[in-house]
Amino acid sequence: MIKPVAAVLLIAMSAIMSLKSLASEPVIVDTTAEVIAYYPQFASIDLVCGTMPSAADEHVIFVCEAAFTHVLLESFDHSNIDGDHVSGGVRYRGAQCEANSGAFTYYDGRWRFIAGDYSAALDSAAAHGGMGFGQALIVRDGEAIMPLWRDGVHQYRALCSRQGRLCVVDSREAVPYAEFVSMLLNYGVDDALYLDMGSGWNHSWWRDAAGSIHEIHPRIEKSRYCTNWLTFLDR
Repeated sequence: MIKPVAAVLLIAMSAIMSLKSLASEPVIVDTTAEVIAYYPQFASIDLVCGTMPSAADEHVIFVCEAAFTHVLLESFDHSNIDGDHVSGGVRYRGAQCEANSGAFTYYDGRWRFIAGDYSAALDSAAAHGGMGFGQALIVRDGEAIMPLWRDGVHQYRALCSRQGRLCVVDSREAVPYAEFVSMLLNYGVDDALYLDMGSGWNHSWWRDAAGSIHEIHPRIEKSRYCTNWLTFLDR
């Protein structure tokens, strides 16, 4: 028989081993009855434009579409990304987008969610060799600020901060937009910036510790029109 104290120690050791196992995963996946959340264990983040990062690049651990694409074009141009943006430390002018009520930036090892006018934040990101893009800010400081922004039933996605960690959160199923916002609040996110979704635009993938690629949504013909990708790297 295992003594009670010994049993507690075994449970504690098991929990520590479990945490160590999770920490070794490039992407930690958390699922609830409502959402699937992906927590990339990244060393850097960039906004890759023009060509989707290849799964052959072993340093890429998570990729998904970020800003809206303005129109369907056969060739890439930065002006076809909705909103000004920063990629690889360079600021580019994008198409005007009224839906962009905030932005996300990353530089000097820190990420930031910005509400309202984000032009100065993009300048700072570019000056520090970082990245940034505009989108619809839907949760700020734990409160919904755009609960009725979209119509229809879809499987939605947002870039979120939660308990001091960065994650990409998907609804498990197609739901009304207002319901997705409620799901984010139920999950306890502090900030949430919309990420482009919909058939073709939702093609995304992540890498596990063995190097295997997991597609979240498959690539289809329309996916060739995608223009920009939120990209997490392990270096």
